[in-house]
Amino acid sequence: MAEETQQSNKEGQSRFAVPDGAVLSLLGSRDENLRLAEELLDADVHVRGNEITLSGAPADVAFAERVFTELVTLASRGQAVDTNTVRRTVAMLSANADESPAEVLSLDIISRRGRTIRPKTLNQKHYVDAIDKNTVVFGIGPAGTGKTYLAMAKAVQALQAKQVNRIILTRPAVEAGERLGYLPGTLYEKIDPYLRPLYDALHDMVDPESIPRLTQAGTIEVAPLAYMRGRAQPIFTPVLTPDGYRPIGSLQVGDLVIGSNGEPTPVLGVYPQGEKDVYRVTAQDGSSTLACGEHLWTVRTASDRRRNKPWRVLQTQEMIGNLRAAHARRYELPVLSAPVCLPEREVPMDAYALGLLIGDGCLTGSTTPSFSTADPALVTALQRALAPQVAVTRKNRIDYTLNRVRTPGDVITIANPVTAVMRELGLSGTRSHTKFVPELYLHNSADVRLALLQGLLDSDGGPVTQTGRTCRIQYTTTSERLRDDVVGLVRSLGGVAYWRCRPAAGRKPGMANGREVGYRHDAYVLDIRLPEGVEPFRLERKREKYHAAGGGGRPMRFIDSIEPAGRTETVCIQVAAQDSLYVTEDYLLTHNTLNDAFIILDEAQNTTPEQMKMFLTRLGFGSKVVVTGDITQVDLPGGQRSGLRVVKEILDGVDDVHFSVLTSQDVVRHRLVGDIVDAYEKWQVEQDVLDQDGRHQGPGARRGNQRRGR
Repeated sequence: MAEETQQSNKEGQSRFAVPDGAVLSLLGSRDENLRLAEELLDADVHVRGNEITLSGAPADVAFAERVFTELVTLASRGQAVDTNTVRRTVAMLSANADESPAEVLSLDIISRRGRTIRPKTLNQKHYVDAIDKNTVVFGIGPAGTGKTYLAMAKAVQALQAKQVNRIILTRPAVEAGERLGYLPGTLYEKIDPYLRPLYDALHDMVDPESIPRLTQAGTIEVAPLAYMRGRAQPIFTPVLTPDGYRPIGSLQVGDLVIGSNGEPTPVLGVYPQGEKDVYRVTAQDGSSTLACGEHLWTVRTASDRRRNKPWRVLQTQEMIGNLRAAHARRYELPVLSAPVCLPEREVPMDAYALGLLIGDGCLTGSTTPSFSTADPALVTALQRALAPQVAVTRKNRIDYTLNRVRTPGDVITIANPVTAVMRELGLSGTRSHTKFVPELYLHNSADVRLALLQGLLDSDGGPVTQTGRTCRIQYTTTSERLRDDVVGLVRSLGGVAYWRCRPAAGRKPGMANGREVGYRHDAYVLDIRLPEGVEPFRLERKREKYHAAGGGGRPMRFIDSIEPAGRTETVCIQVAAQDSLYVTEDYLLTHNTLNDAFIILDEAQNTTPEQMKMFLTRLGFGSKVVVTGDITQVDLPGGQRSGLRVVKEILDGVDDVHFSVLTSQDVVRHRLVGDIVDAYEKWQVEQDVLDQDGRHQGPGARRGNQRRGR
């Protein structure tokens, strides 16, 4: 309280001085605050200069003294005191609240252009406190109680404080049972009237000039509730699971999918979406997948990276037509932060040895298996990795045969161990342009996949140094299938692989033993980047060159194009991973849950129970949800139950979920609004009593009561 002096001359009287700077604000224009205080208080109030004298019954004087103490505190802080302030101060103290009205009415949320937004009643203060303390808050009360406005202010405050990355404002477009299809204009013109109250509140708190920019960047999203569920992919889209790829449409709650850290994460929700327009989202490395226009992507720009800003989440449709910054690709996509963790499966041959044989081995099956290399270190490595019953025998300068080691008593018809394994894996009879990586090795543990890739790169790959950049790796094969398998291995380990084709036609022939040899098959050249910590080579000379040139760096993927791809049946899933990302086809990472967002659902009484469940299960990590509505103003057609009514029965008592109830005493519009709300509530109670009596007495008695004016 401001500086004051108090004294009691006799029982039931109090006198105190008001600081000079607070007198005019305390009394109000033409003493309107003083006159209202005299009406609301039972004590007599007398003002002379800057001294206020209160007299009357001791209890009345004590209460009036508390009221003026709070008002003087507000005025001394430079806050405007008007008749509404006087009413609210008296109401709060009459309710025997523990909080000081001066503290409640001076709690600033945000300020803009000299205007400060703050709670104006005790219940509003409790509502604002609940938003700070809980992840999900329901604000339930009649119109004019500031439910949406205060939630919007807290959202803007959280965005400005960088507690969240985006604000999402939504409401169901079902008022008065109107059908959007029959309204004039484009889709956005149809839904704009329903969203206008949210826009109006937003314009009060954020510079109007910046709203289009924030909307375009995805920082602020205003959309009807139906759009919240549209983050979907076609039902046939592959999603990576510990058992390999499965169509997203076949997934069920509880199934495991692979997250961005390579670890399995359970599916929390599956939501069929019906037919939707879909787009082909393609990265510059050739990877691609299908998604609807509202599907969510975690991306960042070069500017975000330079400024160390967090990744942003954008819809597919928000990026269309905005994929280039000058000549550079604008949006970078995340890659796996660790190799995909798949169950280890028993293999018939050491993975590194198989990689060497696929690269430099002759596996036709018509002759004894052989291996060709000019590097003795590779021969030694192959011999060490193969089973003891196989001997690597030198045939000439570069050719080696893989013979079975016979022991006394062996039957001569026993198959060569290498040939037997090649037949088991389906590799027997393959040539350079038909070789592949067996599925057993492609979908195995990270150690097995890496060992096989090391064998391939030690035989047919090598480091390529670049000035000012980390080292990339180049690998060449004439097998289209092997090309795709190597790309899959690299991506599964958190790397990125690009390929280009060198056609056989028109190429200058090579030389072998002094004679020209033409090219019969196209060659595929792969440029590979693996993350730091993933060792691509075992061969010492290649490994030393790789690390001397900087070693692995940070593989990067960018969106190259987004093209329409027709219309099809779709579904969306929610996963339990902390970043909500899951691995879809070509090891692309995507998600459809809202992380680090402040989400407001307005007019929630017009949601169905199913819509309410769908909305709440969109909650991501680091997000906050505020749901507002008035359960007495349900506009749902056909007598459907309100999701706002049902959710209180379901979630009441759940930790981190809070229900704030506002009443007519919290109306901050025209004072008459509160009186109207009270009148309607009184009328509703009377109608409920009449209906109850009618049910007890029967239809005939009810009509008789009505005729008698009962």
